[in-house]
Amino acid sequence: MPRQREKVQRSVAHYRNGTYKEHMSNLSLSERLEILADAAKYDASCASSGTAKRHSRDGKGLGSTQGMGICHAYAPDGRCISLLKILLTNHCIFDCHYCVNRKSSNVRRARFTSKEVVDLTLNFYRRNYIEGLFLSSGIVKSSSHTMEQMIEVARSLREDHGFRGYIHLKTIPEADPELVERAGLWADRVSINVELPTETGLAKLAPDKDGKQIEGVIARIGDAIAESRDARKRFRHAPRFAPAGQSTQMIVGADEANDSQIIERASHLYNRFQLRRVYYSAFSPIPDASAVLPLKRPPLIREHRLYQSDWLVRFYGFTANEVQQATDADGMLPLDIDPKLAWALGYRERFPVDINRAPREMLLRVPGLGTRAVAAIMQARRCHRLRLDDLSRLTRFISSLRPFIITADWRPTLLIDRLDLRARTTPPRQMELFG
Repeated sequence: MPRQREKVQRSVAHYRNGTYKEHMSNLSLSERLEILADAAKYDASCASSGTAKRHSRDGKGLGSTQGMGICHAYAPDGRCISLLKILLTNHCIFDCHYCVNRKSSNVRRARFTSKEVVDLTLNFYRRNYIEGLFLSSGIVKSSSHTMEQMIEVARSLREDHGFRGYIHLKTIPEADPELVERAGLWADRVSINVELPTETGLAKLAPDKDGKQIEGVIARIGDAIAESRDARKRFRHAPRFAPAGQSTQMIVGADEANDSQIIERASHLYNRFQLRRVYYSAFSPIPDASAVLPLKRPPLIREHRLYQSDWLVRFYGFTANEVQQATDADGMLPLDIDPKLAWALGYRERFPVDINRAPREMLLRVPGLGTRAVAAIMQARRCHRLRLDDLSRLTRFISSLRPFIITADWRPTLLIDRLDLRARTTPPRQMELFG
């Protein structure tokens, strides 16, 4: 550790003694790739699902948004998408406390030119390493200048090289609005991070950012996406605008926001701006951290529970208010059980549910039943009345299901009223590998 610290200090001293341009020219391409790929790992919003299907099997262009492809993202249908995930530069004029690349951070700095990112993307694709590009950046010179460089990467890939693979651009809300909207003409997906769940947290930890400005840009992009889809219905060759929609990311655990506030914020973003995804990223302690940041990261299971709550709203018919009812007095989701089970334990009067008669909406609220299992139940019960054995073939959580369901041969007797029901339905605790 002392040797590594000395190495960083020598690097910082070298950087401060020379100009920014001189420092960058001393790094090889592979060294810069190592620095900027590592700096991009904190951004979770790199899934590539939902885009338009394009390929180059007809001999025209290069790349594809389909099939199996160094960052791996997983689409809802299980496909693994390989993306080159890098920053254009980790130099930044902003000083967000939680960011490892903030202005006051003593990290090695590097940058790519637009042409270098284009060449890297094409070379990695031709070697079958990747299927697309996820490009973000710190802010160098100005927000608009940086945004222009990122747009040039996407434009060159599409126009100069006929690249038809996936492109995700992380846009900069402080840039000129015209530039931000241009990004959607070349990228499959654009995203703008709201950073933190509350205005108070944003003002405290990211004083250079403006929450209202961020929402304003998200709204303009949302309008442009809606207009593009409407135009495509009326005019076949109307240009596409961010066909995979837009997403955002919130940092969990860096400020004092509880899970209930995060759920409410995510619901607001979904309802008002029709975002494709809200990503949650557990705060990770960084070197030379500011005194206003917590000393320890939150448990990773907290991030997982927030994703589960997000799924309940998006796919299971829950409202944000219902998910919030699963939180405790401090507004936190329980870590030992999933949010749907926590909600069911709080509303025992709605159970047990008759598997052979209940509507789909109620079946989706049964702990242990996923969307696929519910679809299979709806299909199978058209032919015959389902028994407990039939249900065990559709789901592996039959033991935790018993208190909440009625089948042709099973009816729980006062099981739903047991005081130890939570303990009986709580799955065995799985320890964290790196906890």
